[in-house]
Amino acid sequence: MTDPIDRNGLGKRFWEKKPLTKMSQKEWEALCDGCGKCCLNKLEDADTGEVALTRVACRLLDDSTCRCAQYEIRHQFIPECIVLSPDNIDTHAYWMPKTCAYRLLWEGKPLYDWHPLISGRAETVHDAGISVQGMTVSEWEVSEDEWEDHIIEEPL
Repeated sequence: MTDPIDRNGLGKRFWEKKPLTKMSQKEWEALCDGCGKCCLNKLEDADTGEVALTRVACRLLDDSTCRCAQYEIRHQFIPECIVLSPDNIDTHAYWMPKTCAYRLLWEGKPLYDWHPLISGRAETVHDAGISVQGMTVSEWEVSEDEWEDHIIEEPL
């Protein structure tokens, strides 16, 4: 599997030395582990604020690669798709997957050994069972009223 994220030429374990706000765009993008969980539709409990993942995925998610099929032009199709950045992570981290590098680093936690930056291989996120590879249904197939029937436990 070819890693669509260019992780070449980055400083050794840069994420342990640099705060998120000081990372280059290339370093920031390299933090993505390719799990696809951020592209799952979520349900938030209005009373508790608890966020539940569903296996109902954005219509642009490629279930086999766990990547957006139209990443560069996704806002033409999904205007509300969030562009996560160091400037807005504090308002979005609560709904990000618990294994997400952006959330982990924002919370001051280390990356997992299966993360491509540590393992050196993009497929380790799938090998570890962390990604949503092969387990999603498209939002075209499930009405929003039925999302609750598709709540999943986040693989850790």
